[in-house]
Amino acid sequence: MPDAPGPVAPTVPSVPSVPPTPPIPLSALLAREDLALRRIAGPADRDTVIHWAHTSEMADPYPYLLGGELLLTAGVHVTPADATGPYFDTYVSRVAAAGGAAIGFGLAPLHDTVPRALVAACEAHGLPLLEVPPQTTFSGVARAVWQLMAQARLAELRRVTEAQQSLAAAASRPDPVPSVLRQLAQRLTGWAALYGPDGAEIASAGRAPHETARQALAHLTAVVRPTPTTTPPSPATPAGATARTPPTPAAPPTGRPGATAAPAGRPVPSSATDSVAGSHLAAYALGAGQGFVLGVASPRREPGDHTIASVAAVLLSLLTGERRSGTGAARSSALVRVLLGASPEEVAPLLGTGRWVVVHARPDTQAADAVAASALGAALGSALVDLADGAVRVLLPAEREPGPQPGWALGVSAAVGPGDWATADAQAARALARARATRTALVGHGTRPGLTDLLPRDEADAHARALLAPIGAAPALTETLRTWLSLHGSWDRTAVALSVHRNTVRQRIARCAALLDTDLDDPDVRMELWFALRRA
Repeated sequence: MPDAPGPVAPTVPSVPSVPPTPPIPLSALLAREDLALRRIAGPADRDTVIHWAHTSEMADPYPYLLGGELLLTAGVHVTPADATGPYFDTYVSRVAAAGGAAIGFGLAPLHDTVPRALVAACEAHGLPLLEVPPQTTFSGVARAVWQLMAQARLAELRRVTEAQQSLAAAASRPDPVPSVLRQLAQRLTGWAALYGPDGAEIASAGRAPHETARQALAHLTAVVRPTPTTTPPSPATPAGATARTPPTPAAPPTGRPGATAAPAGRPVPSSATDSVAGSHLAAYALGAGQGFVLGVASPRREPGDHTIASVAAVLLSLLTGERRSGTGAARSSALVRVLLGASPEEVAPLLGTGRWVVVHARPDTQAADAVAASALGAALGSALVDLADGAVRVLLPAEREPGPQPGWALGVSAAVGPGDWATADAQAARALARARATRTALVGHGTRPGLTDLLPRDEADAHARALLAPIGAAPALTETLRTWLSLHGSWDRTAVALSVHRNTVRQRIARCAALLDTDLDDPDVRMELWFALRRA
């Protein structure tokens, strides 16, 4: 065996690099009867955890450890002279400096007992020492570690899933913010509080921590809250996730370890943690620039706590976003006023100013559902969305010019004032029918002035009513004729646009020709009818 590398100057990592898998208690590994492991030195701390098992016979394993390991060795690197010298003290100190969680010493074939100097060194450095009996292989220990990790991971996923479901249910209650905080505090067995943009505590739930920890949490929320002198986190950063460009750590005003502050003009982290007065503290900024912060205090930090708190932060971001902007309340007020008899002109100022367009949309493949409708509204930039019969209607300000959306056929009305919303709704419906018939992603209602603008409105309307009177009592015939003429007399495209069979289109057009007593193959007749349908 080649000479082992000598000790090198340690560069102790401030935080050991550990895998994302949940750690397991060392006590759980000792409880495995099939392994028959025995603790013979070091603290009997039930909080000791291991992240993996690693076998090494290096005289100095420090350069090859990442932290959190159960280091397994059979003492191949130990010479007879090492048993009484300072060798083991140096060896154990190096393992501890690298972040090793424990040492497992295998009996046989080289050593019948664990060297006493190793036992003494582990006691001195506070590192647990396990005796591995001859019948237990190192690979068996490693396999047991991974089995326990898999069980812990499954338990963590189950816990997170149940918490997500309960938090979502809480968000749908009549008092969503207090309900989410109560559920979060219950799931973390701690305390949860919502802080406003001014740093004041708005609502809280659970058992409040010590006053010192409570004050420390209030300070921690200031660390993650964007201020006029700091740059809010990117909207792409999920709530509760650490910012990709962390700020340069600086000592917090209170001098406590663990908290970080962002210098002026630098990105603000969207979450931060600390430990004060026996409580684990965490703060999560809600959304980009809203100013609300979620604070959490728990007696111990369990795997999955960060994920659960992040879910709560996302839900509270939605709830506080509505509260902060007032858009949700404004939409609710507008709806109530319309139901109580107000005109569109009266409620329009609650929703926005200026002119509006109506968008009708339908997916290319199947009927739209509530999730798809909401996503389309978000893509178009409006929360005024209506879903009916698998189609979606969206009302949005005219300055937000809608564009084609992948997987959707869109019909867009002309820009109108609130008094003409009903007219715009009909325009968007006809535009959508044309878009589906021509397999076009987006069709807009034409707004160019035409010959109809040269005629007096009253006379044009009277002529249109008289010409279409024979089919006026049959809306299906009127709409079929309108669609058929707009698609240049195509039976197939008209059938697609109206979602009927092509024979139905033929029958309806023949019925129109009979009732109107005219030749629909005559281009002059078609032009006059199209003029009348436009006025109608």
